[in-house]
Amino acid sequence: MSETPHLVSVVIPAYNVRDVIDEQLGALAEQDYGGDFEVIVSDNGSTDGLREHLAGHPLRTALKLRCVDAARVRGASHARNVGAAAAEGDFLAFCDADDRVHSSWLRGLSEIGALTDAVSGPVETTSLNAPRIAESRPVRPPDEPYEFPGFLPFFLAGNCGIRRHAWERVGGYDESYTNGSEELDLAWRLQLAGYTIGHSPEAMLAYRLRDSYRAVWRQTVAYSVSQVRLTDEYRPYGLTKPYPLPLVLHAPILIVLLALRNPLLPRRLTQLPRGEWILNAAMLTGRIRGAITYRTWHA
Repeated sequence: MSETPHLVSVVIPAYNVRDVIDEQLGALAEQDYGGDFEVIVSDNGSTDGLREHLAGHPLRTALKLRCVDAARVRGASHARNVGAAAAEGDFLAFCDADDRVHSSWLRGLSEIGALTDAVSGPVETTSLNAPRIAESRPVRPPDEPYEFPGFLPFFLAGNCGIRRHAWERVGGYDESYTNGSEELDLAWRLQLAGYTIGHSPEAMLAYRLRDSYRAVWRQTVAYSVSQVRLTDEYRPYGLTKPYPLPLVLHAPILIVLLALRNPLLPRRLTQLPRGEWILNAAMLTGRIRGAITYRTWHA
C-alpha cells in the first residue's frame, strides 16, 4: 500500500563543513518535490563556526533548517542517529554536507519510499570531481540497484531514505562501524527484520570524492577493513566472501597483477588508470589488515 510521507526530514551529518555546505543547502532549496520537508544538520563537534553560520543562514526559513548537537561521540553514524532522533518527519532522507543533490532527489526518494520501507539512490562523480579523481571510483548506472554479490540489496549512507518506524525498530546505525560499511549493516538488518528496500534512479546525487590519491588510499583501506568485519558477521546469514579464492591464495595473485600494472610503467603497457590502480592496491591492503584485525580468512 502506498503511504506518502506527511513530512520528510533531511538529515545531514556535519563536521567542519562550513566551506562546502552552502552548495548542498542551495541544492535542497531547489528541489522539485511538492511535499513538506525540513533539514536537520547534525553537528559532530565542528570547530569552524558551522553552528553560527547556520544560525544566520539565508535559507534557514525556506528549508526549516535546524542544527542539532551531535558532538558527544565522533563519527558520522552517531551524527546521523542524533539527527534522526531530533527529526519530526515520518520519512528520513540522508545526504552528506559535501555532496550536491540533483533537483529530483527528494521526489525520487519519496515516491519510491511511499511503496517500500527504505530506498536507495544513485550517484554520479563527474560534476564535482576532477577527471583524474573520478576515474578512481567507477559508479553503477542510475537504474541499477546496489547489491552485494550473492546477498541482499543495500543503500549508500549519503543517499538513502528510510521510514521512521523501520529506523526505530532496528535502532538506526551501529556506531561501532567507524570506518565504513555501516550502511550495508543497516540495510541488511532492515531486511532481516522483514522490511523492504527499493531503488529510485531519479534520486541522483553528485558525490564528492577525496581530492588526492593519498586521501583515496586512506578511505579505501578503511572501508576494506570494515568490509572484512561485515563479511564475517553476516556469513551465518548466507553472505559469502566476494572473492572466489581465500585471501592467502588471492593476495599473491593480486600482488603480481598490481606489479605488472604499476602506474610507473607506460600506460600503453599497464592499460590501467593510476587512480584505479591505487584503488585496487588499497582494497588489497585493507583486506589483509582486516583479516589480521578480526582474525578471519573470510576476507
